[in-house]
Amino acid sequence: MGEEMLQKKIVLSTEGYNKYEEELLYLKGTRRAEIAEKIKEAREQGDLSENAEYDAAKDEQRDIEMRIEELENILANSEVIDKSDLKKGTIGVGSHVKVLDIGLEEEIEYDIVGATEANSLSGKISNESPLGSALLGKKKGDEIEVKLTRGKLKVKVLKVS
Repeated sequence: MGEEMLQKKIVLSTEGYNKYEEELLYLKGTRRAEIAEKIKEAREQGDLSENAEYDAAKDEQRDIEMRIEELENILANSEVIDKSDLKKGTIGVGSHVKVLDIGLEEEIEYDIVGATEANSLSGKISNESPLGSALLGKKKGDEIEVKLTRGKLKVKVLKVS
């Protein structure tokens, strides 16, 4: 039974799509040329069986080709969400949100992004995360409660841009 696995669309902001596209062009152009030159220079040193530079260059080439394939897959299966398509003041992918953590009485800012762009350390939360998905469609003044593994988080939306 050759059932084809359906690939889930990857949600990206316009900025995220452009960033991946830039990286792909850089890897396919500049990095491929640089690594080809490294391999050529290493080959010219003679015996490849004990040539650490050659092995390192081939490893690097493999890593670059894997990343190129990954980026091509992301871009081919992505759906770009344009912030201008959102109703003014409504939270969606691409929104910058300021919320009040009611329990901690602390203001926190997040960018809602697609899962592949998420980076909690830089305030980018996925639209698929518990908090990110709960915020989708909300507006300034809305309060939500989210169940997390470590308890509940209750937030009030202060600002959407």
